[in-house]
Amino acid sequence: MSDNDLHIAVIGSGGSAMAAALKSAERGARVTLIERGTIGGTCVNVGCVPSKIMIRAAHVAHLRRRSPFDEGIAAVEPTIDRPRLLAQQQARVDELRRDKYEGILDDNSAITVLRGEARFIDANTVQVTTPDGTEREVRFDRAFIGTGARPTIPPVPGLSDTPYWTSATALASDTIPDRLIVIGASVVAVELAQAFARLGSEVTILARSRLLSRQDPAVDEAIQTAFKAEGVKVLNDTQASQISYTNEEFVLDTNAGELRADQLLVAVGRTPNTDRLNLESIGVETDRGSVIVNEQLETRVPGIYASGDCTNQPQFVYVAAAGGSRAAINMTGGDARLDLSAMPEVVFTEPQIATVGLSEADAEASGYVTDSRTLTLDNVPRALVNFDTGGFIKMVAERESGRLLGVQSVAGEAGELIQTAVMALRARMTVNEIADELFPYLTMVEGLKLCAQTFTKDVKQLSCCAG
Repeated sequence: MSDNDLHIAVIGSGGSAMAAALKSAERGARVTLIERGTIGGTCVNVGCVPSKIMIRAAHVAHLRRRSPFDEGIAAVEPTIDRPRLLAQQQARVDELRRDKYEGILDDNSAITVLRGEARFIDANTVQVTTPDGTEREVRFDRAFIGTGARPTIPPVPGLSDTPYWTSATALASDTIPDRLIVIGASVVAVELAQAFARLGSEVTILARSRLLSRQDPAVDEAIQTAFKAEGVKVLNDTQASQISYTNEEFVLDTNAGELRADQLLVAVGRTPNTDRLNLESIGVETDRGSVIVNEQLETRVPGIYASGDCTNQPQFVYVAAAGGSRAAINMTGGDARLDLSAMPEVVFTEPQIATVGLSEADAEASGYVTDSRTLTLDNVPRALVNFDTGGFIKMVAERESGRLLGVQSVAGEAGELIQTAVMALRARMTVNEIADELFPYLTMVEGLKLCAQTFTKDVKQLSCCAG
């Protein structure tokens, strides 16, 4: 079979599917991309892009209302025009979808876009039901599943009978509710909770255990402190047992008592979009709907690959896209693997949360004898001149060798500094080697150097930019 004879069916059009389709075409394959909904998937349409626009707008509103420089710059109460903010947000979403998805597909003659819902008939055929109800069969040599995920709706009695929000409907709403309850305590929940609070809502978060429970407990403590300062109420170890909606008001029965709000946001996780693909009949193994793939992104069925939020991989769009491109290499005769050993994570609250590698607990559970240091931001010159010293940088190292194992940070620009830690992990650097590197003065990333220096010295006794 020559490259030009190789036909690949790509199901989906989000980050993983687009990467798989483009890389496959680049390597000489013919591609049929099947999409049942809006081109572009979650990230550009109802996820990363609109949420970060909203978060940025909320950040600007917050700074106008309150900043560390209020003594010299008069604070003002901003007027929030949510419909206009939403129009600006949607215009940028439409622009990016057109430029980065639809336009690219239109210009690529090796990729045919087929609108409709796909269902596997066998390991080399999908049946596609088009919007007008017509059914077509698509034969393929290889297939890629990149169908993403949707918000999970918990089975709380009464919830389904209410006009609750998911993250998608919250981001598309042109209103800012006076009172908002958020059920959930992971990334989407905390990001949107703070954004709505900064835009004028009185926000209460219901956390089943604590905020961001998979993170180091110090992260939860730092974010709870920040939220408390902004008036966001966090109820830990709290769950709703009954939800109703009467007279345009949500009423929640919880173990912390009765709670009332004008709007309810449910953000408890995401469910893979695999239930209509008929995967079981062809032998593709799943775990609670998530497609199980190996390092090469291949399922248990030879020739069928997958990546992104519909799989057992971490749910980040950059992981999805990296997996899609590597799957395409493998589908077209190459040999590529997805290495997640130095995968960064960022939560876009303020302060931001950014991590990479192993936490102290995870490292010790993996058999390492560790040494760790935590540097509070009042030791970082950039944070001091910003008058914004809430947060920390923590480094975890192997005790005997000093090799860096992981970094956790809560800081204003944590998402920007974490990639330096990623590169240090990739290079298997020791904390002493990091401490000896040149870092530009008055940057937040200099905090990594200072934290590394604390393994051998007291940084409080160093001059401002001591090397």
